[in-house]
Amino acid sequence: MKGKIKTAILLTALLSVLSSCGGRQGGPSSPSKGEWTSFRGENTLAGSVDIALPSSPVLLWSTTTGQRTVASPVVKDGVIYTIGRRGLVRGVDSEGNEVFSKDFGTFIEATPLIIDSTMYIGTIEGNLLAMGLPSGEVAWHYATEGQISAPPMETDFAGKKAIVFGSYDNYLYTISQADGETLSKFESGYYLNGATAVMDGYLSFGGCDQWLRIVDTKKGAMTDSLMLDAYLPSSPVFSGKDAYIGDYSGNIYHLTIEDGKISSNEKIHTGDPSGESSFTALPAVGKDNVYFFSEGRSLTCASRKDGSVKWDTLLKGPTGESSPQECRNGVLVCTKSGIISILDKKTGEVKWEYDSGEDILTCPAVVEGRFYVVTAKGTLLCFG
Repeated sequence: MKGKIKTAILLTALLSVLSSCGGRQGGPSSPSKGEWTSFRGENTLAGSVDIALPSSPVLLWSTTTGQRTVASPVVKDGVIYTIGRRGLVRGVDSEGNEVFSKDFGTFIEATPLIIDSTMYIGTIEGNLLAMGLPSGEVAWHYATEGQISAPPMETDFAGKKAIVFGSYDNYLYTISQADGETLSKFESGYYLNGATAVMDGYLSFGGCDQWLRIVDTKKGAMTDSLMLDAYLPSSPVFSGKDAYIGDYSGNIYHLTIEDGKISSNEKIHTGDPSGESSFTALPAVGKDNVYFFSEGRSLTCASRKDGSVKWDTLLKGPTGESSPQECRNGVLVCTKSGIISILDKKTGEVKWEYDSGEDILTCPAVVEGRFYVVTAKGTLLCFG
């Protein structure tokens, strides 16, 4: 269904998410109300934005690439981009009309990053591509020795504008935005699968060797590390000095990180020993609460102050890989089984839900007045 719906996407001055989320220290990229240019919208990966969801969402239109998709959508200059797993990059305008298409003919899983007029794309072949927009021309590519499933993120490194991403060759790479020059190459113990969280002056990431690591962006050296109970398919999410991370067993940890050092850590939720609660989704951390999936089917809201559970809502279907997103007026959740829900932040009550009929493995993109969800079959849904 494709409706000709008039809309005005507000391109405003950059909205500081830091003020709305208790002083969260963001990286160079934080979401404006009209754009969503990276995995989870901004560099701390916090999953909390001061953008209102539609009060009574309706499906405005849908369109599909016809390719299986695990990369989340990104939005730039009013164009919504999706990437199919077989390498088709497609852009549609605010009415769902195709305005960009380029087929790389190679497998792609990672959510892309857009900075200015360049899209950075990681491939299963192990290349990071720098593609110009709207030309579609590849300015350069950077080769690693393992697949890139980790979304690239924007950072500053040694005074240069940089891109940071992990590879299955066990290295964390930091390269120049301009030409792909290697700025740093940090070796970990195993595959790096998740996006890297960017704080002021530091990078933090989890790995499949169970270690959480922190790297100084000025020196390129590790400042601290911590081994957790199970492997880490994703990275921590940050709000100020507080970090939250989940391991594959479903355990959730709260850490305090100061000047690149882990000053405290505690497990605030223990996963199900049967393995039913294993997941790869990230928590979402707002001003007062942290939200995370538990027991494979529930969304739990815990107090950041003392870790006490405020509410726990059973969802319709297994939670899977999509991460919860806190917005100004609700928590947006997508389950693996295709149910899209908005929950009340105070009570956990389901205020709205929609059954897409298709699996969802991606995170939503939220802009003023709308949100976008792409299903595993490559269907892009626009709600407003």
